[in-house]
Amino acid sequence: MTSHSPASNILVDPPIRAPSAIPVDDAVLPFEVAALDLRGRLTRLGPALDELLAKHDYPAPVAKLLGEAIVLTTLLGSSLKFDGRFILQTQTDGPVSLMIVDFQAPDRMRAYARFDAKRLAPGLDSAALLGHGHLAMTVDQSPDMSRYQGLVALEGGNLEDAAHEYFLRSEQIPTKVRIAVGEEWRGGGDGPKHRWRAGGMLLQFLPKAPHRAQRDLAPGDAPEGVELDAAPEDDAWVEGQSLIATVEDIELIDPDLSGERLLFRLFNERGVRVFAPLPLRAQCSCSRDAVSGMLNNFAPQDRADMVKDGKVVVTCEFCSSVYEFTPQEAGVE
Repeated sequence: MTSHSPASNILVDPPIRAPSAIPVDDAVLPFEVAALDLRGRLTRLGPALDELLAKHDYPAPVAKLLGEAIVLTTLLGSSLKFDGRFILQTQTDGPVSLMIVDFQAPDRMRAYARFDAKRLAPGLDSAALLGHGHLAMTVDQSPDMSRYQGLVALEGGNLEDAAHEYFLRSEQIPTKVRIAVGEEWRGGGDGPKHRWRAGGMLLQFLPKAPHRAQRDLAPGDAPEGVELDAAPEDDAWVEGQSLIATVEDIELIDPDLSGERLLFRLFNERGVRVFAPLPLRAQCSCSRDAVSGMLNNFAPQDRADMVKDGKVVVTCEFCSSVYEFTPQEAGVE
């Protein structure tokens, strides 16, 4: 980052170095391509993703889809500048009817999916697993401040399509998203070991000159049958889209390819600046006290109906932790 020297007030450029060859998992790597007015983030997920998915023993197609939702959440939630929460939720008529990914800034993630095993069939892609419904993205700043929520219709597309639609309609920021999730098998003394891996990239065109920004969308009140002229895309954004389109799925999830080297391959001719990686971890926010407080919100008869075999048992949908309470502890008289 360019800075001023306090003694001489001379601009000092950041040092130029070779891209690190050391892969970093479970982190978001922010970057900038100043020559093209591009900013972006690169997510690489390994052990944290595997931990989130392994807690539920999901069928592979469900785990892959939830992994895609987790990647998208990290790309969006990591931009929060405050200690709030970013929640991505889908509700659809597809075989995977519900997904929730809860990102608590700056680094905690938890996730859950609900699916109908009878409707899972070989060969279903992400779009078919989702079906039709909506995607909600919620920013929760604090208990004392109002929430912000954006909704996107899911109409037979995948999560990349939904993200593009959201930024086009809600943010009006030219944006491209790439997401990849895969299974890794590695041999060992005890036989092959299975792990989930994922990666994603978000690229945005954010020009400083107002006249280069994307034109606002039509307000929808043009006379019927009148087509508005489409504003030509900026050459820099055309180039940015062409570059991100060359990213292969294997490059996003390759455990031996560092994020810096991937970014250098894409943008070295224009110059790319990378910032400090933002670490990510799988950690649920549930606790015995939190569950006890939740039980107190139920009506007395509802709590009484929860008693089975002389106890109340609550299982966290996110992390599968089990909490047991006596009827007295659950407030059952």
